[in-house]
Amino acid sequence: MSTMIVRYDELPLNVTDVLRYAGCREADAAALDLLYACWDELRDGLTNTVCYDEFPVTVRGTLCDFGRFSLSSDDLAAYFDGCDRAVLFAATVGVAADRLIAKYSRLSPSKALMIQALGAERIEVLCDRFCDEVAERYGASAPSRFSPGYGDLPLAAQRDIFRVLDCTHKIGVCLNDSLLMSPSKSVTAFIGIKEKKAKL
Repeated sequence: MSTMIVRYDELPLNVTDVLRYAGCREADAAALDLLYACWDELRDGLTNTVCYDEFPVTVRGTLCDFGRFSLSSDDLAAYFDGCDRAVLFAATVGVAADRLIAKYSRLSPSKALMIQALGAERIEVLCDRFCDEVAERYGASAPSRFSPGYGDLPLAAQRDIFRVLDCTHKIGVCLNDSLLMSPSKSVTAFIGIKEKKAKL
């Protein structure tokens, strides 16, 4: 299976999560006005894009073999216990949040903070939606996901992920020498499949 791309229209906004990411203790009028003003400025620039592929997975001790690459990690091996397939994906909401954060960092730190919070909430909602759809296709409950940097899985695993998914060409996400992604509101992750009932 080659890398597939899926794009989503506007996803529901979770105001409570945005305020939590922004460090707001209560949803007062000023915080909500700021949130919706920032949302109006950000929403049209979001891309909500995911690229993904499906791989067989074989676990031998701490080694997880995906056919085209392998990774050694105690925690990833435990995550894939009982799984025979893996969905590997990269998701991004695009560069709009980064550009607005840079714009407002000096002009309006409160706006920069709220846009940072909106970006964090948006990428989580995007990942959750994709994971829910994977669950539906496999007739399973919503799966957890496992990303580089979780437990003992090093960020260096990003190099393999970017190579096999071709994230830069497929969805415009780049990896720098420090293993950080650009746009920053991007995620890569594995989803373990324990019982394959449908094909992506």
